[in-house]
Amino acid sequence: MRIIDNFIGGQHQASTSTRLGDVFDPATGKVQAQVRLSDPSELDAAVANAQAAQPAWAAMNPQRRARVMFNLKALIESHMDELAEMLSAEHGKVHSDSKGDIQRGLDVVEFACGIPHLLKGEYTEGAGPGIDVYSMRQPIGIAAGITPFNFPAMIPMWMFAPAIACGNAFILKPSERNPSVPVRLAELAMEAGLPAGILNVVHGDKQVVDAILDNPAIRAVSFVGSSDIAQYVYGRGASNGKRMQCMGGAKNHGIVMPDADLDQAVADILGAAYGSAGERCMALPVVVPVGEATAVALRAKLETGIAGLRVGVPSDPDAHYGPVVSSAHKARIENYIQMAVDEGSELVIDGRGFALQGYEEGFFLAPTLLDHVKPDMKSYNEEIFGPVLQMVRAETFEEALSYPTRHQYGNGVAIFTRNGDYARKFCGNVEVGMVGINVPIPVPVSYHSFGGWKRSGFGDMNQYGMDGVRFYTRVKTITQRWPSGGAVMDQSFVIPTMS
Repeated sequence: MRIIDNFIGGQHQASTSTRLGDVFDPATGKVQAQVRLSDPSELDAAVANAQAAQPAWAAMNPQRRARVMFNLKALIESHMDELAEMLSAEHGKVHSDSKGDIQRGLDVVEFACGIPHLLKGEYTEGAGPGIDVYSMRQPIGIAAGITPFNFPAMIPMWMFAPAIACGNAFILKPSERNPSVPVRLAELAMEAGLPAGILNVVHGDKQVVDAILDNPAIRAVSFVGSSDIAQYVYGRGASNGKRMQCMGGAKNHGIVMPDADLDQAVADILGAAYGSAGERCMALPVVVPVGEATAVALRAKLETGIAGLRVGVPSDPDAHYGPVVSSAHKARIENYIQMAVDEGSELVIDGRGFALQGYEEGFFLAPTLLDHVKPDMKSYNEEIFGPVLQMVRAETFEEALSYPTRHQYGNGVAIFTRNGDYARKFCGNVEVGMVGINVPIPVPVSYHSFGGWKRSGFGDMNQYGMDGVRFYTRVKTITQRWPSGGAVMDQSFVIPTMS
């Protein structure tokens, strides 16, 4: 059985832990590898390596650090197929979707290549008599990232690329469900010229998470996962004086106005709801048609579209999506479907009971469609995270706007319309962090930033973009005066002013 170990100090480190986690092939349901679940002492070893390596890395000029990022970008591009196959084998995504996962992370690596410009400070000449003021951004030291199973390439790169480009060392705790890609990315970073100890990978469960949150040498922690855990991680880390950035769950809505291009909206909704088997925090699991006529027409087109979807193994080029990540997660999704039915939803299409010929033990679910879902239902208010689309009907634009605004989550939302007035009102009033206008999955490009509102995000700064640079640096402001002419200024016992 293949054993996946930590990557510390630039090399693979066999863990001394006797605790093991199974890594499944979601398509077959079989265990393909095991990952050692580290003890806190192994996190300490990673921290020690990071502490030894970080000062010299921070002292390197930003242009040289950028060259390492350029090299890493090129290596990831050249290993794209290898990484995608590795990702699909442990996650279950179809290969094209795995490449998208990698590419969206690679975009942030590319953004980090511009770090010499991004780290430039500010300067004011003559802020007072003979006084100049300037600022500089300096690395915080050691940062850590705790990443989820659903994007094992993208989210680690969202975190470590800006962190190390800014001059920090980074410790990554990836999901134990699919740990191979993060380790391979660390190997490629070493090949790109990153010094040993700057990017470490430590596998584990809650023991390692708590050790990260309690270790005083780790100055900042970025987290992506469910909201309950995000809130716990945020609270424990913040109470220990750490800078925290914790992204939680989501229940994204797609508002379909009567004037929308229904054919285009349905194509967008199908991909956003069922792509990656719905295992995305930016999936679109709720659709809100405005008006009865819109609801009837939309439902008919959705049923036709769902009938044409193909569920298959990751290597099937014709498959729209593959299995979910584990048998436990499959059972959880099935329980939510039954909950929705018990609450009074209409089960239009039932995806349970699906078996793929030759892969009967795989973790597959066909698409599910539920109609007449109400906002007081538990199945609506909680994140299902699977290939399940719920339809909540609204009579007016104002009612449709209220659903994502009042929901506990505020990650992403989309409106489908040809009316600029509706779109403008929607963007200005919806209480959600990322908004799409005729864009079903409004994940911002790498030079903006990603972040949700309410229980979808804990902390003041978003991921990547300039917020990423701000999160992984501290601002130091210098006020300087160079006396000239030998004159001594009078003593002053009041706060300095520009009077």
